[in-house]
Amino acid sequence: MPARLAPAKVNLFLHVGAPAPDGYHPLCSLMAFADIGDTVSVELGEGSLIAHGPFARGLGREPDNLIIRAVRAFVAELGRPMSEMAFVLDKQLPIASGLGGGSSDAGAALRLIRDVFAPGFDDARLERVAASLGADGAACLWGRPVLAQGQGERLSAAPGLPHLPTLLVNAGPPVSTPAVYRAFDEMGGFGAVYPPPMPDTFESVTEVAAWLSLMANDLEPAAISVEPGIGAVLDTLRGEPEVLLARVSGSGGTCFAICEDDFAVETLAERLEAMAPQWWIKRCRLGGPWD
Repeated sequence: MPARLAPAKVNLFLHVGAPAPDGYHPLCSLMAFADIGDTVSVELGEGSLIAHGPFARGLGREPDNLIIRAVRAFVAELGRPMSEMAFVLDKQLPIASGLGGGSSDAGAALRLIRDVFAPGFDDARLERVAASLGADGAACLWGRPVLAQGQGERLSAAPGLPHLPTLLVNAGPPVSTPAVYRAFDEMGGFGAVYPPPMPDTFESVTEVAAWLSLMANDLEPAAISVEPGIGAVLDTLRGEPEVLLARVSGSGGTCFAICEDDFAVETLAERLEAMAPQWWIKRCRLGGPWD
């Protein structure tokens, strides 16, 4: 059964502007992808989706799942019916956690069905299908560092990044993106959404962290107001000696901590696992693509 990693997405920075008349917010975000995530598999079958893993129970109804929606959109773009497919999703990422899990699952599914059932389907058409599925859809299709603008659909090349040793930490509760945006609008902390000056390539992890410290996630205060546990995680991470930079990803509730090397990540992880065993804590590297 062919399978692909659906890597966790992390917003290294996320600048969000005031809503347009249609209610959507323009954004500018540098996204990177982790070497961990969900796994999507596909084979000829009865058109089903089977989910397992620690977060499978949190998924919505099958017809609403982004994998199923991705298949429908692919078939519509292809313009002809396809054989029935059976998908298996190993759901390792928390639900509604700011890691783009659903979009990344859909991206992995799209690449699988293209490669297995329609290899002549070109990259531009595949990206158009992915973009139709939501703001993170196009970026999560390829799982490589990218600068996203507009509503997430305008992609341009990211600077060259070293692999970033990182710890992902989530306090547990799912976080509603609409609720975070409502709080954000009430706070009125809208940011500039043009790309910041950036080098062509970063030479070291410490250089990346220092540059990112000049940026922000504009949704962070709103996310904390919706789920105070995010603030507790950030306060903890920012007080630890191994952490070069700590920030929330997306609209929450996963926070990430960039460290200088893998040893620092391991040391930090062991301390936090003893301190807060109820938290979801995962070691990873950010960069991509990983397959």
